[in-house]
Amino acid sequence: MADGREQAAAPARAGFPVGLTVAVAAALAILIGLGVWQLQRLKWKEGLLAHIAALQHAQARPIEPVLDALARGRDVDFTRVRLSCPGLGAAPFLELYGLKEGGAGWRLVSACQVASLSYRTILVDRGFVADTVAARPPVDRAAAAPVELVGVLRTPDRPSLVTPKNPAGAGGRWFTRDVPAMAHALGAAQPAPIFLFAETSSNPELAALQPAPLPAEISNRHLEYALTWFGLAAALAGVYLAVLFRRRKN
Repeated sequence: MADGREQAAAPARAGFPVGLTVAVAAALAILIGLGVWQLQRLKWKEGLLAHIAALQHAQARPIEPVLDALARGRDVDFTRVRLSCPGLGAAPFLELYGLKEGGAGWRLVSACQVASLSYRTILVDRGFVADTVAARPPVDRAAAAPVELVGVLRTPDRPSLVTPKNPAGAGGRWFTRDVPAMAHALGAAQPAPIFLFAETSSNPELAALQPAPLPAEISNRHLEYALTWFGLAAALAGVYLAVLFRRRKN
């Protein structure tokens, strides 16, 4: 009788935790997927950095055949080009919000005529003026003196959900590189869907206007992020196995 009572009082062994296993498996799939995605981003970033490094030593190419290649679907992002822009030193410009070395300011964007078979104009980012500087280049629509430029083609970044809206017309200051809207505001016909970031100055007399085509340093922490996600996955798997071992002992 005593043995029967002791057996009845003994706790039943816990069954296999199906719900916990499903939840852990889903979480592991997400964490490992994020790690793999970061490794893919790492490969992409390394290729981009290698391309930029090669660009720093590449000779500038005439812009017209490069733009024609763009019209045929070729990726010309970060290509260094050269061109002559009539009247650019006194051309009308839009002011686009930007940052340089942690400081806020405005990038001046003008239109330049090109002799491409596919496009008639391209928007030129002439450079950065710090927010503390009031001076701007003169504007003379009748000016025709050519400005020889070397620059880098860049595809416009997409605005985020928190990016302020651009002005409706030519007035006001801009926050995103909306090529059609900016070209319309500047009266530029058939604009190429890409920006030219000037490396050489359109206004050497204005030292405050600083050409700034590429960031000095592009962050590449994707391996660190990947190891973090894989580490979290390993920690979760360890905790899950510890729970199973404890339940098995009980």
